[in-house]
Amino acid sequence: MVSTVLSFATLGIDAIPVKVEVDASRGLPATVIVGLPDSAVKESKERVRAAITNSGYPFPVKRIVVNLAPADVRKEGTLYDLPIALGILGSSGLLNLERLRNFLIAGELGLEGELHPVKGVLSAAILTKELGLEGLIVPPQNVEEATLIDGVPVYPVRNLVEAVSFINGDVEIEPAKRNSFEYSFSYPVDFSEVVGQFQARRALEIAAAGRHNVFMVGPPGSGKTMLARRLPTILPPMTEEEIIETSRIYSVAGLTDEVPVLQRPYRAPHTSASDVSIIGGGNSLRPGEVSLAHNGVLFMDEFPEFKRSVLEALRQPLEDRVVTISRASGSVTYPADFLLVAAANPCPCGYYGFEDEKNYCKCSPSQVKKYKSRISGPILDRIDLYVPVPAVKPDEFKGNKKGESSKEIRERVVKAWEIQQKRFSQLPISFNSQMGRKEIRELAEVSAEAEELLISASKTLGLSARSFDRVLKVSRTIADLEGSISVEPLHVAEALSFREG
Repeated sequence: MVSTVLSFATLGIDAIPVKVEVDASRGLPATVIVGLPDSAVKESKERVRAAITNSGYPFPVKRIVVNLAPADVRKEGTLYDLPIALGILGSSGLLNLERLRNFLIAGELGLEGELHPVKGVLSAAILTKELGLEGLIVPPQNVEEATLIDGVPVYPVRNLVEAVSFINGDVEIEPAKRNSFEYSFSYPVDFSEVVGQFQARRALEIAAAGRHNVFMVGPPGSGKTMLARRLPTILPPMTEEEIIETSRIYSVAGLTDEVPVLQRPYRAPHTSASDVSIIGGGNSLRPGEVSLAHNGVLFMDEFPEFKRSVLEALRQPLEDRVVTISRASGSVTYPADFLLVAAANPCPCGYYGFEDEKNYCKCSPSQVKKYKSRISGPILDRIDLYVPVPAVKPDEFKGNKKGESSKEIRERVVKAWEIQQKRFSQLPISFNSQMGRKEIRELAEVSAEAEELLISASKTLGLSARSFDRVLKVSRTIADLEGSISVEPLHVAEALSFREG
Protein backbone atom coordinates (compact mmCIF):
# COMPACT_ATOMS: atom_id res chain seq x y z
CA MET A 1 0.00 0.00 0.00
CA VAL A 2 1.25 3.47 -0.89
CA SER A 3 0.54 6.41 1.40
CA THR A 4 1.25 10.08 0.62
CA VAL A 5 2.06 12.86 3.08
CA LEU A 6 2.50 16.48 1.99
CA SER A 7 5.52 18.39 3.32
CA PHE A 8 7.76 21.13 1.87
CA ALA A 9 11.25 22.21 0.85
CA THR A 10 12.65 25.73 0.72
CA LEU A 11 14.18 27.50 -2.27
CA GLY A 12 15.49 30.82 -1.05
CA ILE A 13 12.76 32.09 1.24
CA ASP A 14 9.97 30.35 -0.70
CA ALA A 15 8.50 26.94 0.13
CA ILE A 16 7.60 24.39 -2.52
CA PRO A 17 5.44 21.30 -1.91
CA VAL A 18 7.15 17.95 -1.43
CA LYS A 19 5.20 14.69 -1.56
CA VAL A 20 6.49 12.04 0.86
CA GLU A 21 5.39 8.79 -0.78
CA VAL A 22 5.82 5.60 1.25
CA ASP A 23 5.45 2.07 -0.14
CA ALA A 24 5.65 -0.98 2.13
CA SER A 25 5.94 -4.24 0.18
CA ARG A 26 7.15 -7.81 0.60
CA GLY A 27 10.88 -8.37 0.55
CA LEU A 28 13.91 -8.27 2.76
CA PRO A 29 13.26 -5.78 5.62
CA ALA A 30 14.92 -2.45 4.76
CA THR A 31 14.16 1.24 4.57
CA VAL A 32 15.32 3.14 1.50
CA ILE A 33 14.92 6.91 1.00
CA VAL A 34 15.19 8.32 -2.53
CA GLY A 35 14.65 11.77 -4.06
CA LEU A 36 17.95 13.63 -3.51
CA PRO A 37 18.06 13.40 0.31
CA ASP A 38 20.99 14.90 2.21
CA SER A 39 22.71 13.16 5.14
CA ALA A 40 20.20 14.44 7.71
CA VAL A 41 17.30 13.05 5.66
CA LYS A 42 19.05 9.69 5.13
CA GLU A 43 19.64 9.39 8.87
CA SER A 44 15.95 10.00 9.55
CA LYS A 45 15.12 6.32 8.99
CA GLU A 46 16.87 5.41 12.24
CA ARG A 47 15.13 8.18 14.19
CA VAL A 48 11.79 7.24 12.64
CA ARG A 49 12.19 3.52 13.47
CA ALA A 50 13.01 4.26 17.12
CA ALA A 51 10.20 6.86 17.41
CA ILE A 52 7.57 4.49 15.99
CA THR A 53 8.50 1.52 18.21
CA ASN A 54 8.96 3.66 21.35
CA SER A 55 5.54 5.23 20.74
CA GLY A 56 3.92 1.78 20.90
CA TYR A 57 3.31 1.17 17.19
CA PRO A 58 4.56 -1.88 15.27
CA PHE A 59 7.26 -1.15 12.72
CA PRO A 60 6.44 -3.10 9.53
CA VAL A 61 8.79 -5.99 8.74
CA LYS A 62 8.78 -5.15 5.04
CA ARG A 63 10.81 -3.41 2.38
CA ILE A 64 9.95 0.28 2.77
CA VAL A 65 10.68 2.73 -0.02
CA VAL A 66 10.30 6.45 0.75
CA ASN A 67 10.19 8.74 -2.28
CA LEU A 68 10.55 12.50 -1.83
CA ALA A 69 9.01 14.10 -4.90
CA PRO A 70 9.90 16.10 -6.93
CA ALA A 71 13.05 13.99 -7.16
CA ASP A 72 15.17 16.72 -8.79
CA VAL A 73 15.01 19.08 -5.78
CA ARG A 74 17.52 18.47 -3.00
CA LYS A 75 15.86 17.67 0.35
CA GLU A 76 17.67 18.94 3.45
CA GLY A 77 17.21 18.94 7.19
CA THR A 78 15.17 16.98 9.71
CA LEU A 79 11.70 18.31 8.85
CA TYR A 80 10.76 15.08 6.99
CA ASP A 81 10.95 12.86 10.12
CA LEU A 82 7.28 13.26 11.05
CA PRO A 83 5.96 12.98 7.46
CA ILE A 84 8.00 9.79 6.90
CA ALA A 85 6.80 8.25 10.18
CA LEU A 86 3.18 9.06 9.37
CA GLY A 87 3.67 7.71 5.85
CA ILE A 88 4.99 4.39 7.21
CA LEU A 89 2.09 4.10 9.65
CA GLY A 90 -0.32 5.04 6.86
CA SER A 91 1.06 2.34 4.56
CA SER A 92 0.46 -0.14 7.40
CA GLY A 93 -3.20 0.83 7.59
CA LEU A 94 -2.92 2.64 10.93
CA LEU A 95 -3.92 6.10 9.65
CA ASN A 96 -6.83 7.78 7.91
CA LEU A 97 -5.15 8.32 4.55
CA GLU A 98 -7.89 10.58 3.21
CA ARG A 99 -7.58 13.02 6.11
CA LEU A 100 -3.77 12.74 6.04
CA ARG A 101 -3.69 14.38 2.58
CA ASN A 102 -5.42 17.54 3.83
CA PHE A 103 -2.48 18.82 5.89
CA LEU A 104 1.03 20.11 5.34
CA ILE A 105 3.24 18.37 7.89
CA ALA A 106 6.77 18.94 9.19
CA GLY A 107 8.69 18.07 12.34
CA GLU A 108 11.86 16.46 13.70
CA LEU A 109 11.37 13.33 15.79
CA GLY A 110 13.23 12.37 18.93
CA LEU A 111 13.86 8.71 19.73
CA GLU A 112 10.86 8.58 22.09
CA GLY A 113 8.55 10.15 19.54
CA GLU A 114 8.72 13.74 20.85
CA LEU A 115 8.83 16.57 18.32
CA HIS A 116 11.54 19.19 17.92
CA PRO A 117 11.36 22.47 15.92
CA VAL A 118 12.43 22.76 12.29
CA LYS A 119 13.30 25.69 10.06
CA GLY A 120 11.30 27.31 7.25
CA VAL A 121 7.88 26.90 8.88
CA LEU A 122 6.83 30.50 8.18
CA SER A 123 7.27 29.90 4.44
CA ALA A 124 5.42 26.59 4.87
CA ALA A 125 2.46 28.46 6.37
CA ILE A 126 2.32 30.68 3.28
CA LEU A 127 2.41 27.57 1.07
CA THR A 128 -0.40 25.98 3.10
CA LYS A 129 -2.55 29.02 2.44
CA GLU A 130 -1.72 29.05 -1.26
CA LEU A 131 -2.63 25.35 -1.63
CA GLY A 132 -5.91 25.79 0.26
CA LEU A 133 -5.15 22.95 2.69
CA GLU A 134 -7.04 22.23 5.89
CA GLY A 135 -4.09 23.23 8.06
CA LEU A 136 -0.43 22.97 9.04
CA ILE A 137 0.83 20.40 11.57
CA VAL A 138 4.11 21.41 13.26
CA PRO A 139 5.93 21.12 16.61
CA PRO A 140 4.72 23.54 19.34
CA GLN A 141 7.98 25.52 19.17
CA ASN A 142 7.19 26.54 15.56
CA VAL A 143 3.64 27.72 16.24
CA GLU A 144 4.43 31.38 16.96
CA GLU A 145 6.07 31.97 13.58
CA ALA A 146 3.47 29.94 11.68
CA THR A 147 0.61 32.01 13.10
CA LEU A 148 2.06 35.18 11.58
CA ILE A 149 0.17 34.22 8.42
CA ASP A 150 -3.49 35.05 8.76
CA GLY A 151 -6.06 32.47 7.70
CA VAL A 152 -3.89 29.36 8.20
CA PRO A 153 -5.03 26.89 10.91
CA VAL A 154 -1.88 25.77 12.73
CA TYR A 155 -2.08 22.56 14.78
CA PRO A 156 0.71 22.02 17.34
CA VAL A 157 1.49 18.37 18.11
CA ARG A 158 3.89 17.40 20.86
CA ASN A 159 4.69 13.86 19.79
CA LEU A 160 4.00 11.12 17.25
CA VAL A 161 1.13 9.61 19.25
CA GLU A 162 -0.67 12.95 19.38
CA ALA A 163 -0.18 13.45 15.62
CA VAL A 164 -1.63 10.00 14.84
CA SER A 165 -4.58 10.49 17.19
CA PHE A 166 -5.38 13.89 15.66
CA ILE A 167 -5.27 12.65 12.07
CA ASN A 168 -7.46 9.66 12.94
CA GLY A 169 -9.95 11.96 14.63
CA ASP A 170 -9.50 10.36 18.06
CA VAL A 171 -8.54 13.69 19.67
CA GLU A 172 -9.39 17.29 18.88
CA ILE A 173 -6.65 19.90 18.76
CA GLU A 174 -7.65 23.55 18.67
CA PRO A 175 -5.76 25.51 16.01
CA ALA A 176 -3.37 28.04 17.53
CA LYS A 177 -4.66 31.58 17.60
CA ARG A 178 -2.87 34.23 15.60
CA ASN A 179 -0.78 36.39 17.90
CA SER A 180 -1.12 40.11 17.42
CA PHE A 181 2.32 41.47 16.65
CA GLU A 182 3.65 44.94 16.17
CA TYR A 183 7.00 46.62 15.86
CA SER A 184 8.94 46.90 19.13
CA PHE A 185 10.87 50.00 20.20
CA SER A 186 12.33 48.42 23.33
CA TYR A 187 15.95 49.18 22.49
CA PRO A 188 18.55 49.10 25.29
CA VAL A 189 20.40 52.09 23.76
CA ASP A 190 19.41 55.64 22.78
CA PHE A 191 20.95 58.55 20.87
CA SER A 192 20.64 60.76 23.97
CA GLU A 193 23.57 58.79 25.43
CA VAL A 194 25.94 60.03 22.71
CA VAL A 195 28.16 62.90 23.83
CA GLY A 196 29.06 65.46 21.17
CA GLN A 197 29.53 64.15 17.60
CA PHE A 198 26.90 66.50 16.18
CA GLN A 199 28.02 66.07 12.57
CA ALA A 200 28.01 62.27 12.84
CA ARG A 201 24.58 62.29 14.52
CA ARG A 202 23.26 64.48 11.72
CA ALA A 203 24.78 62.20 9.07
CA LEU A 204 23.08 59.14 10.57
CA GLU A 205 19.76 61.01 10.66
CA ILE A 206 20.12 61.79 6.95
CA ALA A 207 21.15 58.19 6.29
CA ALA A 208 18.09 56.87 8.11
CA ALA A 209 15.77 59.31 6.31
CA GLY A 210 16.89 58.46 2.78
CA ARG A 211 18.44 54.99 3.23
CA HIS A 212 21.88 56.35 2.33
CA ASN A 213 24.94 54.20 3.02
CA VAL A 214 27.44 55.75 5.44
CA PHE A 215 31.19 55.56 5.88
CA MET A 216 32.49 56.82 9.25
CA VAL A 217 36.22 57.46 9.60
CA GLY A 218 37.90 58.38 12.86
CA PRO A 219 40.56 57.45 15.44
CA PRO A 220 40.10 54.56 17.91
CA GLY A 221 37.59 55.29 20.66
CA SER A 222 35.86 58.17 18.90
CA GLY A 223 32.44 56.49 19.13
CA LYS A 224 31.87 55.01 15.66
CA THR A 225 30.49 51.72 16.99
CA MET A 226 28.40 53.50 19.61
CA LEU A 227 26.79 55.64 16.91
CA ALA A 228 26.14 52.69 14.59
CA ARG A 229 24.44 50.67 17.33
CA ARG A 230 21.94 53.46 17.81
CA LEU A 231 21.01 53.83 14.14
CA PRO A 232 18.16 51.23 14.27
CA THR A 233 16.54 53.24 17.09
CA ILE A 234 15.76 56.13 14.73
CA LEU A 235 14.47 54.03 11.84
CA PRO A 236 10.68 53.99 11.37
CA PRO A 237 8.68 50.98 12.62
CA MET A 238 8.57 47.91 10.43
CA THR A 239 5.35 47.29 8.54
CA GLU A 240 3.57 43.94 8.81
CA GLU A 241 4.88 43.04 5.35
CA GLU A 242 8.47 43.81 6.41
CA ILE A 243 8.10 41.80 9.62
CA ILE A 244 6.89 38.74 7.71
CA GLU A 245 9.53 39.03 4.98
CA THR A 246 12.39 39.48 7.46
CA SER A 247 11.06 36.69 9.68
CA ARG A 248 10.97 34.33 6.69
CA ILE A 249 14.70 34.88 6.14
CA TYR A 250 15.47 34.13 9.80
CA SER A 251 13.19 31.08 9.74
CA VAL A 252 14.87 29.64 6.64
CA ALA A 253 18.28 30.33 8.21
CA GLY A 254 17.27 28.23 11.22
CA LEU A 255 17.24 31.18 13.65
CA THR A 256 13.82 30.15 14.93
CA ASP A 257 14.47 31.59 18.41
CA GLU A 258 14.52 35.08 16.86
CA VAL A 259 11.27 34.64 14.89
CA PRO A 260 9.15 36.73 14.60
CA VAL A 261 11.56 39.60 13.99
CA LEU A 262 9.82 42.62 15.53
CA GLN A 263 12.78 45.03 15.48
CA ARG A 264 14.83 46.18 12.53
CA PRO A 265 17.83 43.85 12.32
CA TYR A 266 21.28 45.05 13.31
CA ARG A 267 24.07 42.79 12.11
CA ALA A 268 27.75 43.39 12.87
CA PRO A 269 29.95 40.63 11.40
CA HIS A 270 33.59 40.30 12.43
CA THR A 271 36.40 41.19 10.05
CA SER A 272 37.37 37.50 9.84
CA ALA A 273 34.00 36.63 8.28
CA SER A 274 34.17 34.60 5.08
CA ASP A 275 32.48 35.33 1.76
CA VAL A 276 29.85 32.66 2.49
CA SER A 277 28.97 34.04 5.93
CA ILE A 278 28.53 37.56 4.53
CA ILE A 279 26.88 36.88 1.18
CA GLY A 280 25.42 33.43 1.85
CA GLY A 281 25.94 30.02 0.34
CA GLY A 282 27.48 26.79 1.54
CA ASN A 283 26.09 23.34 0.82
CA SER A 284 22.58 24.39 1.81
CA LEU A 285 22.74 27.85 0.16
CA ARG A 286 22.03 29.48 3.50
CA PRO A 287 21.34 33.25 3.69
CA GLY A 288 24.29 35.40 4.76
CA GLU A 289 24.64 38.55 6.83
CA VAL A 290 23.52 40.82 3.96
CA SER A 291 20.16 38.99 3.95
CA LEU A 292 19.87 38.74 7.74
CA ALA A 293 20.26 42.54 7.76
CA HIS A 294 17.33 42.92 5.32
CA ASN A 295 15.14 45.92 6.27
CA GLY A 296 17.73 46.86 8.88
CA VAL A 297 21.38 47.84 9.36
CA LEU A 298 24.59 46.05 8.38
CA PHE A 299 27.50 47.47 10.37
CA MET A 300 30.99 46.60 9.14
CA ASP A 301 33.57 47.90 11.59
CA GLU A 302 37.22 48.07 10.53
CA PHE A 303 35.95 48.07 6.95
CA PRO A 304 39.38 47.85 5.22
CA GLU A 305 40.25 44.78 7.31
CA PHE A 306 37.61 42.62 5.61
CA LYS A 307 38.87 40.39 2.81
CA ARG A 308 38.88 42.08 -0.59
CA SER A 309 36.60 39.36 -1.98
CA VAL A 310 34.05 40.05 0.76
CA LEU A 311 34.00 43.78 0.05
CA GLU A 312 33.70 43.27 -3.71
CA ALA A 313 30.84 40.81 -3.19
CA LEU A 314 28.83 43.65 -1.62
CA ARG A 315 28.39 45.27 -5.03
CA GLN A 316 25.31 43.29 -6.11
CA PRO A 317 23.28 43.65 -2.90
CA LEU A 318 24.13 47.34 -2.61
CA GLU A 319 23.03 47.93 -6.19
CA ASP A 320 20.13 45.48 -6.66
CA ARG A 321 18.93 45.02 -3.05
CA VAL A 322 18.96 41.24 -3.59
CA VAL A 323 21.76 38.68 -3.63
CA THR A 324 21.86 35.71 -6.00
CA ILE A 325 23.89 32.71 -4.86
CA SER A 326 24.83 30.24 -7.57
CA ARG A 327 26.43 26.88 -6.95
CA ALA A 328 26.64 23.58 -8.81
CA SER A 329 23.68 22.39 -6.70
CA GLY A 330 21.47 25.28 -7.80
CA SER A 331 20.80 28.99 -7.57
CA VAL A 332 18.71 30.97 -5.09
CA THR A 333 17.96 34.66 -4.61
CA TYR A 334 17.56 36.24 -1.17
CA PRO A 335 16.36 39.77 -0.33
CA ALA A 336 19.22 42.01 0.82
CA ASP A 337 17.87 45.55 1.18
CA PHE A 338 19.92 46.94 4.05
CA LEU A 339 21.49 50.21 5.16
CA LEU A 340 25.28 49.82 5.16
CA VAL A 341 27.25 51.56 7.88
CA ALA A 342 30.99 51.13 7.39
CA ALA A 343 33.57 52.35 9.89
CA ALA A 344 37.35 52.56 9.70
CA ASN A 345 40.44 54.15 11.10
CA PRO A 346 42.12 56.63 8.72
CA CYS A 347 45.37 54.63 8.72
CA PRO A 348 46.92 51.54 10.38
CA CYS A 349 47.79 53.41 13.58
CA GLY A 350 44.45 55.25 13.54
CA TYR A 351 45.43 58.92 13.85
CA TYR A 352 46.17 60.22 10.34
CA GLY A 353 44.36 63.53 10.00
CA PHE A 354 43.11 63.39 13.61
CA GLU A 355 46.31 64.27 15.48
CA ASP A 356 46.23 66.14 18.77
CA GLU A 357 48.74 67.02 21.48
CA LYS A 358 48.84 63.41 22.76
CA ASN A 359 48.27 61.31 19.66
CA TYR A 360 49.98 61.60 16.29
CA CYS A 361 50.21 59.45 13.19
CA LYS A 362 53.20 57.10 13.01
CA CYS A 363 52.44 55.78 9.52
CA SER A 364 54.41 56.55 6.40
CA PRO A 365 52.58 58.03 3.38
CA SER A 366 52.90 54.71 1.56
CA GLN A 367 51.30 52.86 4.49
CA VAL A 368 48.39 55.29 4.55
CA LYS A 369 47.91 54.98 0.80
CA LYS A 370 48.06 51.18 0.90
CA TYR A 371 45.56 51.05 3.78
CA LYS A 372 43.06 53.27 1.96
CA SER A 373 43.48 51.35 -1.30
CA ARG A 374 42.01 48.23 0.32
CA ILE A 375 38.58 49.69 -0.43
CA SER A 376 37.93 49.85 -4.15
CA GLY A 377 36.42 52.78 -6.01
CA PRO A 378 33.26 50.87 -7.02
CA ILE A 379 32.45 50.17 -3.37
CA LEU A 380 33.07 53.78 -2.34
CA ASP A 381 30.83 54.85 -5.24
CA ARG A 382 27.94 53.10 -3.53
CA ILE A 383 28.40 55.06 -0.28
CA ASP A 384 26.61 58.42 -0.13
CA LEU A 385 27.85 59.91 3.14
CA TYR A 386 31.47 60.23 4.26
CA VAL A 387 31.63 61.24 7.92
CA PRO A 388 34.77 62.22 9.89
CA VAL A 389 34.35 61.19 13.54
CA PRO A 390 36.99 62.96 15.66
CA ALA A 391 37.65 62.02 19.27
CA VAL A 392 35.32 63.63 21.80
CA LYS A 393 37.04 66.42 23.75
CA PRO A 394 37.04 66.11 27.57
CA ASP A 395 35.23 69.45 27.92
CA GLU A 396 32.18 67.99 26.15
CA PHE A 397 31.58 65.60 29.05
CA LYS A 398 30.98 68.49 31.47
CA GLY A 399 27.50 69.09 32.83
CA ASN A 400 26.16 65.65 31.84
CA LYS A 401 24.19 67.25 29.00
CA LYS A 402 21.93 64.98 26.99
CA GLY A 403 21.44 65.28 23.28
CA GLU A 404 18.28 64.61 21.34
CA SER A 405 16.63 61.29 22.08
CA SER A 406 16.09 58.62 19.45
CA LYS A 407 12.37 59.27 19.62
CA GLU A 408 12.77 62.94 18.66
CA ILE A 409 15.05 62.13 15.74
CA ARG A 410 12.82 59.26 14.64
CA GLU A 411 9.80 61.56 14.35
CA ARG A 412 11.62 63.63 11.71
CA VAL A 413 12.81 60.50 9.91
CA VAL A 414 9.28 59.09 9.79
CA LYS A 415 7.98 62.30 8.19
CA ALA A 416 10.76 62.16 5.58
CA TRP A 417 9.88 58.53 4.81
CA GLU A 418 6.21 59.46 4.36
CA ILE A 419 7.18 62.19 1.87
CA GLN A 420 9.26 59.71 -0.12
CA GLN A 421 6.55 57.02 -0.10
CA LYS A 422 4.19 59.56 -1.63
CA ARG A 423 6.79 60.77 -4.15
CA PHE A 424 7.63 57.26 -5.37
CA SER A 425 4.18 55.69 -5.02
CA GLN A 426 4.01 54.90 -8.75
CA LEU A 427 7.61 53.65 -9.02
CA PRO A 428 9.43 50.45 -7.97
CA ILE A 429 11.63 52.46 -5.59
CA SER A 430 10.91 53.81 -2.12
CA PHE A 431 13.81 56.07 -1.09
CA ASN A 432 15.85 58.96 -2.43
CA SER A 433 19.03 56.86 -2.41
CA GLN A 434 17.45 54.52 -4.99
CA MET A 435 16.78 57.24 -7.56
CA GLY A 436 18.41 56.95 -10.97
CA ARG A 437 19.27 59.80 -13.31
CA LYS A 438 15.74 59.85 -14.73
CA GLU A 439 14.06 60.06 -11.31
CA ILE A 440 16.50 62.76 -10.18
CA ARG A 441 15.65 64.92 -13.19
CA GLU A 442 11.90 64.45 -12.83
CA LEU A 443 11.39 64.31 -9.04
CA ALA A 444 14.27 66.01 -7.22
CA GLU A 445 12.77 69.51 -7.69
CA VAL A 446 15.99 71.51 -7.44
CA SER A 447 15.75 75.30 -7.30
CA ALA A 448 17.75 77.36 -9.81
CA GLU A 449 20.01 78.73 -7.06
CA ALA A 450 20.73 75.26 -5.69
CA GLU A 451 21.50 73.92 -9.15
CA GLU A 452 23.87 76.83 -9.80
CA LEU A 453 25.68 76.17 -6.52
CA LEU A 454 26.02 72.47 -7.30
CA ILE A 455 27.38 73.12 -10.80
CA SER A 456 29.89 75.60 -9.39
CA ALA A 457 30.97 73.11 -6.72
CA SER A 458 31.20 70.38 -9.33
CA LYS A 459 33.68 72.44 -11.35
CA THR A 460 35.72 73.40 -8.29
CA LEU A 461 35.80 69.94 -6.71
CA GLY A 462 35.91 67.97 -9.94
CA LEU A 463 32.79 65.93 -9.23
CA SER A 464 32.08 63.03 -11.55
CA ALA A 465 28.56 62.49 -12.94
CA ARG A 466 27.97 59.79 -10.32
CA SER A 467 29.15 62.07 -7.50
CA PHE A 468 26.98 64.88 -8.86
CA ASP A 469 23.90 62.62 -8.67
CA ARG A 470 24.87 61.38 -5.21
CA VAL A 471 25.05 64.93 -3.82
CA LEU A 472 21.65 65.67 -5.36
CA LYS A 473 20.08 62.59 -3.74
CA VAL A 474 21.47 63.49 -0.33
CA SER A 475 20.31 67.10 -0.83
CA ARG A 476 16.80 65.85 -1.61
CA THR A 477 16.77 63.86 1.65
CA ILE A 478 17.95 66.88 3.65
CA ALA A 479 15.16 68.92 2.05
CA ASP A 480 12.64 66.22 3.01
CA LEU A 481 13.82 66.35 6.62
CA GLU A 482 13.24 70.12 6.54
CA GLY A 483 9.82 69.66 4.90
CA SER A 484 10.97 71.73 1.91
CA ILE A 485 9.24 71.24 -1.44
CA SER A 486 12.38 72.05 -3.42
CA VAL A 487 16.10 71.53 -2.87
CA GLU A 488 17.65 74.84 -1.82
CA PRO A 489 21.31 76.01 -1.69
CA LEU A 490 21.51 75.31 2.07
CA HIS A 491 20.59 71.66 1.47
CA VAL A 492 23.22 71.31 -1.27
CA ALA A 493 25.87 72.92 0.92
CA GLU A 494 25.21 70.44 3.74
CA ALA A 495 25.25 67.50 1.32
CA LEU A 496 28.63 68.66 -0.02
CA SER A 497 30.00 68.66 3.54
CA PHE A 498 29.56 64.87 3.63
CA ARG A 499 31.70 64.30 0.57
CA GLU A 500 35.09 62.65 1.07
CA GLY A 501 38.04 64.96 0.88
